Amino acid sequence: MGTSAFAVPALRALATLPHELLAVYTQPPRPAGRGHHPRRTAVHEAAEALGLAVRTPASLKDEAAQADFLALRPDLVIVASYGLLLRRPVLEAARLGCFNIHASLLPRWRGAAPIQRAIELGDAVSGITLFRMEEGLDTGPMLVRRALEIGPRETAGELHDRLAELAAALLPRFIADLAAGRLAEEPQDDSRTCYARKLEKSEARIDFTQPAAVLERRIRAFDPWPGTWCLAGKERLAVLEARVDEGQGEPGTIIGSPLTVACGEGALELVRVRREGRKPVTAAELQRGFPLPPGTRLT
Repeated sequence: MGTSAFAVPALRALATLPHELLAVYTQPPRPAGRGHHPRRTAVHEAAEALGLAVRTPASLKDEAAQADFLALRPDLVIVASYGLLLRRPVLEAARLGCFNIHASLLPRWRGAAPIQRAIELGDAVSGITLFRMEEGLDTGPMLVRRALEIGPRETAGELHDRLAELAAALLPRFIADLAAGRLAEEPQDDSRTCYARKLEKSEARIDFTQPAAVLERRIRAFDPWPGTWCLAGKERLAVLEARVDEGQGEPGTIIGSPLTVACGEGALELVRVRREGRKPVTAAELQRGFPLPPGTRLT
């Protein structure tokens, strides 16, 4: 059971194992793009390429959808970035259980955006946790945890891809050990958890009154989505890459070349940016075609 690109490496790893994949569950196609044409999920595309049966119920809350699932009589269910609520009949259907691949070292980050929030808050380490699913939000007992250091310049997109590959690499051994009864379940310590709330577009605008270090992490955490931006006059400027720099001044004011901006604490060098409807450019390239001299205010 999976939907986003995060689940694709895990699906491909499962397809190489000597077990029968009874079905792949994913969310139904959704309107996307300018034409609002239905677009299949990344997992749907990958499953069909592997020749696997795909099911796309809009919900698993109703009895008919649950009955279709229970009729499969699965030994094991693996869930990764599925996005639909699983009720108790589904969670308890498989002989060995229903297990989630979570992109965090639980119990640190529960919720929808553990990768992004870990970078945003300055965590040095992330990882993968395989846990037995319960009806609570990411609350079940843990069976496997593997750590992965977060690079000092790593974006959410880059960490996402590394974690997805790590999860795929863990699955063969996990399934073998689970079937053989070699795995112990460790309860989560609820006192150590944080809620990784879903990202919102409203968070994307840069507030230069914040410390430069906070903004630099947020720029990486929101790459590739929702991205971060500010206004140069009436021009929207997407900030794709930045570095913490020295300097001080009125927050939002350009204080150095090619594009160093004062923040509430320290300064931020905008390394790569993009004007609306244009290609990404370096700060120096931007200044040649769209000059922003020292003293200019970004908001």
